[in-house]
Amino acid sequence: MADTKQQWYKDAKYGLFIHWGLYSILAGEWKDPKTGEVTKTDRIAEWIENNLNIDKEDYRKLKDEFHPDKFDADMFVKRAKEQWGVKYIVLTSKHHEGFAMYDSKVSDFNVVKAAGRDILRELSDACKKYDMTMGIYYSQAQDWDDDNAYKKDYEDKNEWKPEFRTYFDEKCKPQLKELLENYDNISLIWFDTPMGMTADEAQELRDWVKGIKPDCIISGRIGHQKGDYMTTGDNFIPRLPYDGDWEVPATVNDTWGYNKYDTNWKKPDDILNLLLKIVGRGGNYLLNVGPMADGTVPEACVEVMNEVGKYVTENAEAIYGTKNVGIYPYEIPGIEFTKRPHKLYVHVLAPRYRVELLNIGNQLKGAYVVSTGEKLPCRALKCCEGNSMIEVELPEKLQGAKNYCVCLELEEEEPIFEAIID
Repeated sequence: MADTKQQWYKDAKYGLFIHWGLYSILAGEWKDPKTGEVTKTDRIAEWIENNLNIDKEDYRKLKDEFHPDKFDADMFVKRAKEQWGVKYIVLTSKHHEGFAMYDSKVSDFNVVKAAGRDILRELSDACKKYDMTMGIYYSQAQDWDDDNAYKKDYEDKNEWKPEFRTYFDEKCKPQLKELLENYDNISLIWFDTPMGMTADEAQELRDWVKGIKPDCIISGRIGHQKGDYMTTGDNFIPRLPYDGDWEVPATVNDTWGYNKYDTNWKKPDDILNLLLKIVGRGGNYLLNVGPMADGTVPEACVEVMNEVGKYVTENAEAIYGTKNVGIYPYEIPGIEFTKRPHKLYVHVLAPRYRVELLNIGNQLKGAYVVSTGEKLPCRALKCCEGNSMIEVELPEKLQGAKNYCVCLELEEEEPIFEAIID
């Protein structure tokens, strides 16, 4: 069972991923400087260099066009905490493109050389100011700017690596040392795509990180089950509750890095439903935003995050620090559960005129609306063929409404879910 042994991570439940780099300039489109031909990527935007086989030297020139003039780390973190309700932030310190979003002395292919600003430092300082936990993404195996690192060749489906050990020893490990020693509030490293790395190499990388900062959490994508928690596939939720610490990385639209052609934004209600499914099953939801090259988040994305954040902040008690609910006997459309000792939270995501829950055998002490504390009439009773039932009367303002949470106060520490009697 994966265990971070870090209470902050177990309690956080909701984090913010930030995919930002030179690919944000291209925004899903590449104009060949030799032919003038324009090509759109048909895959996720941050893979454009690899997927369109862009020449490394041509791609490197993008650093001269990177001007994050509208990025305000203080405002960004303040909004993430107060409006969006996230508890930790993970920035792409170096994605597969090899461009460092911090002041790296190991490689001059970095944001300070390009734009004269250390984006990670600004974000790190803002996280300290607003008591936000800071994490970084680091591509440990793929680096398309380094000829010795892994690269995925979509032409023949092979992984390409001339001398991986050279890259591993001379860039990967030294950059991680820089990051952990120079940015003292990094609490999590989100590794990704281990490619052909061996179990011994994954263990070596783990030992390297823990030797510098023992409490730094390592994501499951370090590979070979060497991480501190289980990382699911992108946008994938386990069907059943999962014991241990785990996380779902997810997108608000269909891509991670900014793509001007991707306007398929998920509805706030859909994201909220996913968040509560994950939290109810004991996991964390790491939801991504992809800023544009200038540092602003697309307004359509902000609107979605604001609406989800409103529910999260108003119902914080029913989200942060809650536990795995277990398996409820049957699914109720528009209802999700979270729990604490002696409390079962009923998240009502679709209109109802009363809350009725079958097959819960607890002694009921009371019920209230989480966002306001308003007490609600409730009762536990036996119904058809001896099945147990809990019924909560809703105030008129909530009848036919959606997206609110009711807390059931229980005599017992845990909810008692009974089998369905046919």
